[in-house]
Amino acid sequence: MQGHRDLVAWQRAMELVTEIYRATRSFPKDELYQLVSQLRRAAVSVPSNLAEGHGRNSRKEFHHVISQARGSLAEVETQVEIAKNLGFLRPDCTSELLMKIAEVGRMLTGLRAWSAGVSREAPTSS
Repeated sequence: MQGHRDLVAWQRAMELVTEIYRATRSFPKDELYQLVSQLRRAAVSVPSNLAEGHGRNSRKEFHHVISQARGSLAEVETQVEIAKNLGFLRPDCTSELLMKIAEVGRMLTGLRAWSAGVSREAPTSS
């Protein structure tokens, strides 16, 4: 595997972070230190964990941080649903975010299989 920037999962997770930041700009100001902060931190955690794990050059450690990234992604999904339920996100924006979350989730599943030794082919560039 090359650098973490070559991981399609990292690239898509970075796109998700950008989309989350854009979507949360319009949230009520009183949510800035609550839901906005939590949602942004969870989103940032996904590609950050992938980069950290990849940088450790150990499949075992990479496998561990992929689990952490999956946990953060589940947080993002839950918080997007909460934002939708509170009327902070438009339905079309919610759908787009949930599709991107699902895409990143599938990629993390593939990376996790590779890091566990289930798949020999390293998932790198697109």
